[in-house]
Amino acid sequence: FFFIFGHLGSNTCLASVSIMVLISVLNDALRNISNAEKRGKRQVLIRPASKVIIKFLQVMMKHGYIGEFEVVDDHRAGKIVVNLIGRINKCGVISPRFDVTLRSMENWCNNLLPSRQFGFIVLTTSAGIMDQDEARRKKIGGKILGFFY
Repeated sequence: FFFIFGHLGSNTCLASVSIMVLISVLNDALRNISNAEKRGKRQVLIRPASKVIIKFLQVMMKHGYIGEFEVVDDHRAGKIVVNLIGRINKCGVISPRFDVTLRSMENWCNNLLPSRQFGFIVLTTSAGIMDQDEARRKKIGGKILGFFY
């Protein structure tokens, strides 16, 4: 916060200006992608970049929900330019990052995804960030990051 002081005659004027703080970088990135997809855009710019966002986008790209993306290093927080192909219906973050065991994974899929055929839940595990199918194959649980379909 910073303050602006002014002097008007005998009255002293004091005004405060609030500064917005970005809480969840991943949530902001996925909301930008979702909004751009709804508007029919071909590309979307995500800033700031983070390792978690890059890994999440790699999972989305692996399953063909987005095209390629490019990380732009601007000597600050970085930017990511994502090519959209119009396949995303919804994507979002699950906050807080709940623990997901192998047994409870099916319940999470039923609650978050529209059907068994499509959609993915993204988990962060001890073996890295991956979707629920890969986590099942590796027989590991983790914490839930988000979903897309």
